[in-house]
Amino acid sequence: MARRSPRRRRRSPRDPHARREAQKYDHPIPSREFIMQQLDEAGMPLSMDDIARRLELHEARDLEALRRRLRAMERDGQLVRNRRGDYCLVDRADLIRGRVVGHPQGFGFLIPDAGGDDLYLPAAEMRKVLHGDRVLARVVGEDRRGRLEGAVVEVLERAVKQVVGRYYHESGVGFVVPDNKRITQDILIPEDQRYGARHGQIVVAEILEYPTAHRQPIGRIIEILGEHMAPGMEIDIAIRSYGLPQDWSPLVEAEIEKLTPTVPEEAKAGRRDLRDLPLVTIDGEDARDFDDAVYAERRGEGWRLFVAIADVSAYVAPGSALDAEARERGNSVYFPERVIPMLPEVLSNGLCSLNPEVDRLCMVCEMDIDRTGALKRHRFYEAVMRSHARLTYTEVAAMLVDKDKGLRRKYQALVPHLETLHRLYRVLHGNRRRRGAIEFESQETRIIFGPERKIESIVPVQRNDAHRLIEECMLMANVAAARFLGRRKVPTLYRNHEAPSADKLAGLREFLGELGLRLGGGDEPTPRDFARLLEQVAKRPDAHLIQTVVLRSMSQAVYYPDNLGHFGLAFDAYVHFTSPIRRYPDLVVHRGIKHALAGGAPEDFLYTHEELQALGDHCSMTERRADEATWDVIGWLKCEYMQDKVGEEFDGIITGVTSFGVFVELDGIYVEGLVHVTSLKNDYYHFDAAHHRLRGERTRRVYRLGDRIRVRVARVDLDERRIDFEPVEG
Repeated sequence: MARRSPRRRRRSPRDPHARREAQKYDHPIPSREFIMQQLDEAGMPLSMDDIARRLELHEARDLEALRRRLRAMERDGQLVRNRRGDYCLVDRADLIRGRVVGHPQGFGFLIPDAGGDDLYLPAAEMRKVLHGDRVLARVVGEDRRGRLEGAVVEVLERAVKQVVGRYYHESGVGFVVPDNKRITQDILIPEDQRYGARHGQIVVAEILEYPTAHRQPIGRIIEILGEHMAPGMEIDIAIRSYGLPQDWSPLVEAEIEKLTPTVPEEAKAGRRDLRDLPLVTIDGEDARDFDDAVYAERRGEGWRLFVAIADVSAYVAPGSALDAEARERGNSVYFPERVIPMLPEVLSNGLCSLNPEVDRLCMVCEMDIDRTGALKRHRFYEAVMRSHARLTYTEVAAMLVDKDKGLRRKYQALVPHLETLHRLYRVLHGNRRRRGAIEFESQETRIIFGPERKIESIVPVQRNDAHRLIEECMLMANVAAARFLGRRKVPTLYRNHEAPSADKLAGLREFLGELGLRLGGGDEPTPRDFARLLEQVAKRPDAHLIQTVVLRSMSQAVYYPDNLGHFGLAFDAYVHFTSPIRRYPDLVVHRGIKHALAGGAPEDFLYTHEELQALGDHCSMTERRADEATWDVIGWLKCEYMQDKVGEEFDGIITGVTSFGVFVELDGIYVEGLVHVTSLKNDYYHFDAAHHRLRGERTRRVYRLGDRIRVRVARVDLDERRIDFEPVEG
């Protein structure tokens, strides 16, 4: 670390984060928080010279470091410059910072970084940006539906670098129509930038010039994928369409070359030795990485639960190329039969995977749980462990529920421990019900492939007690981590799930009232009120309909540095601690726990509040990006599966109602398609949003969410990922 001048030593006590800055930089200057404090105290915009004088910075290298920091703060949306070039605080300038989410119909929304209501962006504003961009916007009024309407002031970060889609050449003009339907602007391709692409081919275009209010984006062809969708191409297209990083940089390759296949002895020093504790991993049959292991024992009338999590932070150092790559990816992405991992395989399937009968470094959450299932005490520590078995959900359920004699003989040394875990699970699940956590019964599916990656079938995934057992153990460890960090005031990323908004509650209550039902709790219902409602309707024939409407009233869970609680799980504080191999926020939580265990002060932690806010927004975005990419691939595969079924009839259930038709999921094969309103014959149908139905003007016939319906497959469009149905009369 470079030696600091006496002037800096006199100045440091004024900045409460000076020690943290000194740990991060060889030549530190005042922190972002302190710069923002100076601007706030000034009460007006300041030039760089004004800021430098207030910070007592005079040396040339200090001024250069300040210039770079101010530019970075401007890029991150903490500051904005006015027309005179002076710096202003974004909050004081009445600007909102957030990420753009495009809609296939051309408009979009700004999702604020700080939470709160989304800002509607009309099509004219969306012409300046692309889906995923981070921008500053200001509120300019309300639209005709009463939504806050925004105008883009400045683009902070361009999210889209490349676009995959079909190349068209019409009337002498070349352009690419993006495969991602949230990007509604075609990319113009100059003749000298088409590089041999032909009309109708699937290509990748690099954006050279981003859109403005008066000009479409301009790009060049950098890859030609082919004439049609060959087997497996749907994943390649999704990877490029959603900008999913999949290649490791030379810097990452150089770092992982230094890793050995086994844990070095020196890395085990100073850790608690749990190698004799019969910890086991329980995962799906097709799992390749194992990041959690569990063990429980009776202690008096209660239990002691051990949850051991792979110590990824021991191998991924802050500021390393590995860390930068993991942060950029945000999470692993799971496609059918293919994974884009957050970490290289030498870690995700090797050193950080809790494989059986090998030594592994881990972070342990040791918890004391009373006879009611309440968490009483918890301890965190670094350890070295050795998994005693790699078990599957199917095997564990067979041993515990079905009492499979062969499996119980095979794992006879572990069966007593598994039975203890099972008894603890039942107590924890009882506590969940008393706490009022909301439980939705959703049906997950798995695609079974045959030769040449052709779909043979789509089958439901059956959840059993082993799935639920692991889920309850992980929930307890995540709660313990949130309490540990909260009590020590260490900054972290909370997994927040806010209560439904007033508008969504009003719509839900109106819908329930039509069915003679009510949601308790008045203006602020609790999770228990929702849980009681779902229990009340569980045996009704329209239970699926009611659960669907309740689920759609819920907010989306996000990562954020301020604790807002988890409404759905009914926890006051919740973080993600249990999957650092595949989720970057979990790695941040591990680093915070280690910082506290080492006696570090909260203000000296690696991440500032502003950095965590930006990181939380990024990880929430990468999570949504992964979900959308996966849904896109599954949608394509299901369309391919239905191509030879045009004209066939199926029974199904209405899963969505819109002004343009109803969505229907087919029984047994879990494929969804659209019955367009124009295919509903002999009447004019009107959309009733409050009651989730279409009603015929003359016949009074109703198509409602949850209704049974028989349909015929009318059309399948692979490019649009769309299946059209038509109702079978009578």
